[in-house]
Amino acid sequence: MLLRKGLLADFGLELAYFSGLPHLLERRTGGAGVILQFQHVRPRRNDPFQPLRSRDITPEFLDRAIAALKRWDFDFLSIEDVAERSRQAALSRRFVCLTFDGGHRDFMTFAYPVLSRHRVPFALYVPTGFVDGIGKAWWLALEQVIARNARIGLVINRTEQHFFAASLAEKYQLYEVLYAWLMTLSPDDVAVAISDLCARYGVDMESASRDAAMSWQDLAKLARDPQATIGSATVNYPNLARTKGTTALREMTMGRTVIETALNSQCRHFAHPFGGQDSFGPREMMLVREAGFASAVSAVPGVIRADGRSDLMALPRIPWDGRRRSLRVLRVLLSGLTLRTPKPPKLEPAKNYG
Repeated sequence: MLLRKGLLADFGLELAYFSGLPHLLERRTGGAGVILQFQHVRPRRNDPFQPLRSRDITPEFLDRAIAALKRWDFDFLSIEDVAERSRQAALSRRFVCLTFDGGHRDFMTFAYPVLSRHRVPFALYVPTGFVDGIGKAWWLALEQVIARNARIGLVINRTEQHFFAASLAEKYQLYEVLYAWLMTLSPDDVAVAISDLCARYGVDMESASRDAAMSWQDLAKLARDPQATIGSATVNYPNLARTKGTTALREMTMGRTVIETALNSQCRHFAHPFGGQDSFGPREMMLVREAGFASAVSAVPGVIRADGRSDLMALPRIPWDGRRRSLRVLRVLLSGLTLRTPKPPKLEPAKNYG
C-alpha cells in the first residue's frame, strides 16, 4: 500500500514538472535554498528484501544530481555558510547544501570520490559510538531477523506476540510495523527488545553495526578536506524524544567532544537522530543550543525560509528517497512543492502460530 502511494506521489510530481508549475511558484515556495539529506551511497543490491532501500542512492545518481544542480544554477554551500545565510533575507540565487547521515563505510568508497571530483562542499553527520565499534544499529538487526525467518515472536507490552511473515510482502509489512513500534520506545527498551530478538534468532547485531560504520582513519582523511564538514549525530543515535533530558544532553555533548578530540577540530553542527517530527521537539532544540552547536538539521521536509527566520536548531531538509531515480522529481521537490508523507502503519499482529 505504501509503495503504491509512493508511485502515485511520484507520478504527481512528474506531472507537476511537465506542467511548469514548480518553475512558476519557485520564487514563492522555494525559500532561500534547500538542504538535501542522503544516507547510504552504494551500488544497487540484488537482495529481494530491502526494507531500508529508500535510504540508498547509487554513486551514479549522486553524480547526475550534482551535475543537474550545477545546471540549475544553485549555489553549493557548506552547512556553516547555510547557518549564516539562514539568518539573512534571500538572495537572487538559491542555494543547496549536501548532507549525509550515519557515517557509513560506503561513503568513502562511493560518495567521497564523486564529491571530490565535483569539488562541492558537503556535511557528514556521525554517531561516534558506531565509529568506536560500540553502537548498535537495531534497524539492521531487525532487517536480518525478518529476512531469515518466516515466524517471529517477541514481547510487546509485556505480552508474547507472534507474527507470520513468509512472503516478501508480509516481511515488508512486518518490518514497517515493528520499526514504527520500536520508535515509540525509550532507547533502553529498544535495546531490550532487539537483544531479545537477536538472541532468539541468532543475529549478531554488533558485527552488523561495526561492518556498516566508517573508521576514525576515514574521518581523519575527511577532516583534512576543506570541502568537508564533520558534524555530530550523538554517540549512540537514540530517539532523543524518548530519552531523558540529562541523557539526551550527554549524548549531544559527548558526541561533539569525541569528534573534536579525535579529529582536533571544531564540531559546530548537529543532526537530530532519525530527524522526523516524532524524534525531536522544542526540548531537544533547546538542548542542542545548550550543547553549544551552531546549527541542527532535521529530516522534516522543507526549504530554508526566504525571510531569514529559519530556526537554526531545527533546519528542514529534503530527504531523498533512493527508490526515486528521476531528476525531474528532484527538481519539483527543490521548488518547495511537497506531498504529504503517509502515516506509519498500526501495529496489528498477524495470526498467532502454535
